[in-house]
Amino acid sequence: MPNNAEIIERTINEFQKVQAHMKNAKKENATETYEGLKNDYISLKAILTSLGVNLTDIDKIKE
Repeated sequence: MPNNAEIIERTINEFQKVQAHMKNAKKENATETYEGLKNDYISLKAILTSLGVNLTDIDKIKE
């Protein structure tokens, strides 16, 4: 079973990937793709917040 550090690391990596895809979707005006990614973004943000991760420096989307 993974420990908190491993969970945090994986979730941060996934969070950063989702944000990168969101930026691309917004740039390409792919609104449906953006909205789908936004759901993942919100879920990952909630997980990281509940684990006590400070999102100030890693949250580039700020939604």
